[in-house]
Amino acid sequence: MDFEYSPKVQELRRRLLDFMDRYVLPYNAEWHRCVGEGAYPPPFLADMKALARDEGLWNLFLPGLPDDAPGTRLTNLEYAPLAEIMGRIPWSPEVFNCSAPDTGNMELLQLFATPEQYERWQKPLLAGEIRSAFAMSEPDVASSDPTNLQTLVRRDGDDYVINGRKWFITGAAHPDCRLLIVMGRSGDGDTKHGNHSMILVPMETPGVTLVRNIPIMQHETPEGHCELLFRDVRVPVANLLGQEGQGFAMAQARLGPGRIHHCMRTIGQCELALEMMCDRALERRAFGRYLADQANVQEWIADTRLEIDQARLLVLRAAATLDRLGNKAGRVDVSAIKIVAARLQTRVVDRAMQVFGAMGLSPDTPLAYLWTWGRAMHFLDGPDEVHLRTVARAELDRARESPGRSLPYFTLPEQLRGPRRR
Repeated sequence: MDFEYSPKVQELRRRLLDFMDRYVLPYNAEWHRCVGEGAYPPPFLADMKALARDEGLWNLFLPGLPDDAPGTRLTNLEYAPLAEIMGRIPWSPEVFNCSAPDTGNMELLQLFATPEQYERWQKPLLAGEIRSAFAMSEPDVASSDPTNLQTLVRRDGDDYVINGRKWFITGAAHPDCRLLIVMGRSGDGDTKHGNHSMILVPMETPGVTLVRNIPIMQHETPEGHCELLFRDVRVPVANLLGQEGQGFAMAQARLGPGRIHHCMRTIGQCELALEMMCDRALERRAFGRYLADQANVQEWIADTRLEIDQARLLVLRAAATLDRLGNKAGRVDVSAIKIVAARLQTRVVDRAMQVFGAMGLSPDTPLAYLWTWGRAMHFLDGPDEVHLRTVARAELDRARESPGRSLPYFTLPEQLRGPRRR
């Protein structure tokens, strides 16, 4: 693997950094002011999106972007350093039409939409004219196992009727959210992974109720992590995405790229936290010395540098695997980076908050929000424990395929070793 960015990516990084410095960062305080006053999305956002599109910084996330779609065609590996830059300002991905959950939803539509579905939903999403949400998690079951989902999708003539409750649905409170991709139980067969389907539900469909926007660690995002109620929601059969009973497999196809995008942005947020930590340590004095001269602070800074670089390399390897071998082959690598990125962000931002003191807990810096988001990453797109199990099972499978590969290193007589579990 070549660790150098290609000339194409270096040029895109330069242009993206310049755009962030010239247009996005100067409006950061204004974005927070507008959101605090209830003006969401802020009035300047549409002009900023149009400018990003004109400058070719649009739809950077989607490998295999169709010929008729606006945007730059990039691989996952090429997109990684660009997502890292966007991650430094959490609201900025919308400027470039690279926001979750739209990115994952566009991947789904690209893979499974009919021509009519593509025309109605994918084209306006690619153009940044609408937003969307992915409704999978539920309050009454462990959503870490999607086969548990209980929202019912029942065929009734030429319609599907949906009943159930979803929660922590990102993006559903955005004023431009027009589409929900709802995953629900459409069968009760013997095949554990063949009982769920995905349905395209317009947000304004009768029976869809936005119950509340759920705060995350007391922080409420304007686009929402919402609880939704579906009561006798009726949509045409033509709104089925893909094949009936294939919802679980489709969800796996969607989650891989979505998870890796979160991890890419995390690297950028951790880099920002490190920069802030260093700046604070160089300007703050305690007990007659700058914090930068304290041995424990130096150790935090050094550990942070090493850990970010290690995580970045793991993210790049996972991205390269997706590009070369496909999403299914990259499943274990994506689980690995999902664990590493969540741990990295909470650990790094916690150090930065400690260096800042009480200010790090306040809205005067982005650190409290970044820590909150890092803590949420231990759950979103699957809890750490599920991903740890995926990595462990892959390692044990390798051991089963090559039994006894470590035996030559033992000095203990074979007859004294215990039985091997198959």
